Amino acid sequence: MEIDLIGVPIDFGAGRRGVDMGPSAIRYAGLQTGLNELGCTVFDKGNLEVPILETCEVTEPKLRYIDCIVPVARHVMGLTATASKAGRIPLVLGGDHSLSIGSVRGAARNKKLGVLWIDAHADFNTHETTPSGNIHGMSLAALCGYGDGRLVGLGDDDPQATIDPHNVAIIGARDLDPGEVELLKEAGVHVFPIEHVDRIGLADTMRQALEITTTGTDGLYLSFDLDALDPMHAPGVGTPVSGGMSYREAHLACEMIAESGALIGLEFMEVNPILDIANRTAELAAELAFSALGKRVWG
Repeated sequence: MEIDLIGVPIDFGAGRRGVDMGPSAIRYAGLQTGLNELGCTVFDKGNLEVPILETCEVTEPKLRYIDCIVPVARHVMGLTATASKAGRIPLVLGGDHSLSIGSVRGAARNKKLGVLWIDAHADFNTHETTPSGNIHGMSLAALCGYGDGRLVGLGDDDPQATIDPHNVAIIGARDLDPGEVELLKEAGVHVFPIEHVDRIGLADTMRQALEITTTGTDGLYLSFDLDALDPMHAPGVGTPVSGGMSYREAHLACEMIAESGALIGLEFMEVNPILDIANRTAELAAELAFSALGKRVWG
């Protein structure tokens, strides 16, 4: 298995600073060593050069820092597209979730891609529904073709790179804005909120989500926001929300993704070392990457 490792230290798509240090924290948690032990060949592309927030201006309050976010998204789009074209798996380290506008789109170039979005939030706002103007809350909507044209297209001329909402599954959502709920329903995105996981269990939820994201697609892209977990397991995240997934539920989700054989790209978002305890959340992100790429305790 060949992997392109891509760090994206961006934190101005969110409302809280600090997730720009996430890629370094995940690397420090032993990511490269663990990947090598799995037998992966890793091509480390380093960290993208990202503008310092203080050099960027908010010119549009409903699309905060869009002029700085779009070039970063375009850059990561090119890197994931190159990896995918070469048959390598892009492993992207965030950084806030605005970067996914580029990373997922790049991996979807010339492919019909299913997307599994594990997150406490749906990130399905647009400039018309957002209460904050933070673009990390618009990334999945933009990938599905909703919102400001600069985010939806990124200047890319491949219409197939837009994700079909019917091949998207969100797992673990528990903090949704009213406007994005309506838009999710209109788009036909499959949402498995945390109460769904509570009622039927993570394994059955994942079976449904994998069917949605792999049936009729060329592969599956995993976008994992660490705030999907309860803060007791992942304290160092950009936007913590109580009542999330457990440590074992998160690992089971990633193990089932590996078993599907459909994974063609993955990313781990929103690790904030400033809020973390002894790098616990970054270590968890690395462990989950290993599980998604096939690590098992037995067999």
